Amino acid sequence: MMPFYRSLNIRTQSVLLVAAVGFFASSTPCVAAVDDSGKYLFICTGDQARKSPDFLAVVNFDEGSSQYGHVIGKADVQGASATGNEFHHIGMSADGTTVVCGGLLSVLKSQDEIFFFDVSNPRAPKFHSSANPPLSAITDDFQSLPQGGFLVTMMGGAQGHSPGRVAEFNGQLELVKEYPETPPAEGFNPHGISLRPEVNLMVTSDFICPSTTLDAVAGGLDFRGSVRVWNLRHRTILRTIEIPGAGGTIDVKLIPGDRSERGYTAGMLDEHLYLLDTRRGTAKAVFDFATISKGGWPQLLRLTRDGRRLFISMNQAGKVAMLDISRPDEPRLLKILDLGANSGPHYIALTRDEKRLIISDYFLNQDGFGKVHAEGDHKIHVAVVTSSDLRLDQRFQLDFNTAFAQGPARPHGVAVLERTYAHD
Repeated sequence: MMPFYRSLNIRTQSVLLVAAVGFFASSTPCVAAVDDSGKYLFICTGDQARKSPDFLAVVNFDEGSSQYGHVIGKADVQGASATGNEFHHIGMSADGTTVVCGGLLSVLKSQDEIFFFDVSNPRAPKFHSSANPPLSAITDDFQSLPQGGFLVTMMGGAQGHSPGRVAEFNGQLELVKEYPETPPAEGFNPHGISLRPEVNLMVTSDFICPSTTLDAVAGGLDFRGSVRVWNLRHRTILRTIEIPGAGGTIDVKLIPGDRSERGYTAGMLDEHLYLLDTRRGTAKAVFDFATISKGGWPQLLRLTRDGRRLFISMNQAGKVAMLDISRPDEPRLLKILDLGANSGPHYIALTRDEKRLIISDYFLNQDGFGKVHAEGDHKIHVAVVTSSDLRLDQRFQLDFNTAFAQGPARPHGVAVLERTYAHD
């Protein structure tokens, strides 16, 4: 081959060389696949100084990649609502092409509260648009809809008080409506949300009256203790499950496939896990998190698809707990994952195969204007999950204090994308 190649003129050699490069580039995708296999984390992130734009970070999540755990992309919010939103929870559309982040404190600057990103090319996300529902504020959690779009819990009214709403956006990211038509006058500050469309069921949990977290509002924090049971199709509240003394029912999750249509919520301050009977409108304390760590602030819940295991972040304890819930009224502790000093786990997300749990170490710091100061250490952790164990993946080391040139950032909501990506 070499003598033949050298016998050709320079121009012909060049043509053959270009053709060969093109052939191997298109015929050996395994070379590129090492660093780009279609596995990503999207993380809603706020600038700690509240000066640079809030942004969506993209992290390589391929365990076989040399870039595993590295930030490989970033999209800043554009326009007048770019800074100081305190990015909080996250949502991903059913088709995996849109990510949405909520601005927990956007209302303080009278700016848009919900921010959409185009992630059809996950390595190069683009800011798409923002929205500002007129009747509500203090964006919290997102639930994607099978036909496209999202349901969004809005903890407060337009000025951050009560009542809040649940806002709906369609597949074109247009606001459909804010529900319910006539919300409960007292204590309706929805934070957590969970759906079971096959039984026409939705639940939301009330957490706190947001305005009471500000220094400008006298008095202490006004926590809620209630779960609303909804007719999903009609977007109407059927009944309220009152849990006096719970001290902030921050999240709620329905048990997948449960014939009795039960679910769980946790009282952040009374430290109990409650089993919910959505048909009867009752709640029963079934586990005491104080046995793990008193004052630990149990917060967000995640359940496996088979309804047999439950994960919960314990923010002030710096721990994540895994429980066996195969007998829903008798949960059994399987494992406690300790993230160490100065940690503050809040948001947690399971991978599609449920073999990894992603944890972000930041809740909320209202700096010099509010009463909540739960900073955490700004790290993202990954835990390997088995049927009875939870252990840290030591290969994954990501610190948002040092990952960006602009300076320390606060990571919050995490979404996982796992798909085959067509390489360029």
